[in-house]
This record gives sequence, structure tokens and C-alpha cells, in this order.
Amino acid sequence: MRARIRAGDRSAFAELYEEHARTVYNHALRLTGDWSAAEEVMSETFLAAWRTRERLEPDGGSLRPWLLGIATHKVHNANRSRRRRLAFLAHRPPPPAVADFAEETAGRIDDARTLAAVQDALGRLRRQEREVLALCVWAGLDYQQTAQALGIPVGTVRSRLSRARAKLGRLTEENTEPRRDRGEVASEAVFAALPLQEETR
Repeated sequence: MRARIRAGDRSAFAELYEEHARTVYNHALRLTGDWSAAEEVMSETFLAAWRTRERLEPDGGSLRPWLLGIATHKVHNANRSRRRRLAFLAHRPPPPAVADFAEETAGRIDDARTLAAVQDALGRLRRQEREVLALCVWAGLDYQQTAQALGIPVGTVRSRLSRARAKLGRLTEENTEPRRDRGEVASEAVFAALPLQEETR
């Protein structure tokens, strides 16, 4: 597969897309918290992969770490651009209120709330810690693959993941409230320790 990709074999690249597009999309969704941004990141990831295919190492195993490494970089750029847009819009007068008559399904609302809770907890971590957590815990990469994806030593992966888990553990303790009537525990940080249900499209 690597040789075919490096040689510009379009059918091989189509196979690569079919195999990994959902993984790349879900990785981007977890780090951006935005469905449309995740779609854009996914598109840009495969476009960049095609353009830089000749730099792909000829030997190696799965191409998933390579793609997720590109996606992580694209997510960083997307989040930085979003912060710039929000800063710009903050200085503009708000648009007139428009009534929203769209009906959202209960499942969609629940997914949005869960994603918002995850983003809130992850937002308290450093970017490097969020990236390692997303790759190791959600994307299922091992330490070596995560190091390959991010271009950092394996020891750095281990230390960042350890710090991220410790911080999330502290957030869980801080944000846990007494049980409610239905026996629920209100702790947004708990969601961050669990994988999100993958978006089905």
C-alpha cells in the first residue's frame, strides 16, 4: 500500500480514504468539538496526504499514525483560525436575533451536550496533552505510533498522557456533585475519560 500511495496510485488512495476517513473525522471532532470543522479537517488531511505522498516512509506498518499526525496539525490550525474569528467577531455588534424553528432529535441534543462536556474538560488541558490523549485513548494508537504521528519521543508521549490523566482525575474530583434524584453524578470531566460514540454518517 505504501509503495502504491507513494507512486500516486489513485485507486490505492481511494482505499486509504475508505479505510481511515471515519477515524480521521472522529479524531478531528474530538479535538475541535465542531462537526463542520471536523469535516473540513478531514478533507484537508487527505488533501495534504495526497500532496505529500512522496515523503511517506517506504517501510512501516499502518498508515493511520501518518494520517492522524496530519489531522492533528490541521486541527491545531483550525482551532487557531477559529480563535482569530471569534476575537474579530467580539468587536462587532451582534446580529439581530432570529427565531430557530428547527427541531432537533433527542439523540442529537444528547450528543451535542456530551461533546460540549468533553470539550469543557479537555479545554483545561494543554494542547499537547489533548492531542496525546485523543491519539492514545480514542484513536487507539500505541505509544510508538503516537510518537510517530506527533514527531516526538515515546517518553514524551508517556509523560504527556500521564499528566493529562492526572489532570482529568483531579477535574473529576472537583466537579463531582452530590447524586441527584435520578442517581446521576454531574461531572463533566468524567466524559473526557470515555470515548465518544463515533458519528455515523
